[in-house]
Amino acid sequence: MDGGTLAAGRLWHRWHWRPRGLLGIVLVHGGHGAFLSGDGDSDGELMARVAGGDAAAFDRLAARHMRRAVALAQRMTGNPSDADEIAQEAFLRVWQHAGRWDAARAAFTTWLYRIVMNLAIDRGRRPGWSPLEAAGDPVDESADPLARIAERETAARVNQALAALPDRQRAAVVLFHQEGLSLRQASEILAMSESAFASLLARARGALKTALAAEKTA
Repeated sequence: MDGGTLAAGRLWHRWHWRPRGLLGIVLVHGGHGAFLSGDGDSDGELMARVAGGDAAAFDRLAARHMRRAVALAQRMTGNPSDADEIAQEAFLRVWQHAGRWDAARAAFTTWLYRIVMNLAIDRGRRPGWSPLEAAGDPVDESADPLARIAERETAARVNQALAALPDRQRAAVVLFHQEGLSLRQASEILAMSESAFASLLARARGALKTALAAEKTA
């Protein structure tokens, strides 16, 4: 067994049994893809080192992007436990296949989010799978109690309607509206043209509007 396979096995063993372990590193150093203090290396520079088997570079890359990967997976699945596992599997694949990433074809984050999206969609297709809880934004606890209840109910209805969408329509809404990515970024993640993505997003919006209207009149 070569050194890369052994290293990947060690990484998987560590994360598989401690799903929040790496997240602790991210939380200490800030979130949502921010560079670590004193970390001036670009994603591309780190990936070049990861492709050569540099575990330290991999740890820095994971600490930089893990929180966002988990958040994206949770928005897609509505299940925190699944989101952790999906993000860990995504980074395991980054480690194993770093040499396949081509900076001329896609930014590292585009490549990573595409892996996360595909894993989340595959997880949702498993027999018997269902989300454990809504994956919406946190409710403002400083608001009036009645307002908080109404906000939670609205979020629950939206997330229920979102979960019922076809996979790629749900992905389009999550990427564009919830993750706040541009049309170009979102279309690259789903490997489609901007015009095709815009059409997909329009269909998703229409389906959500119809579902929410039907629920209101039921």
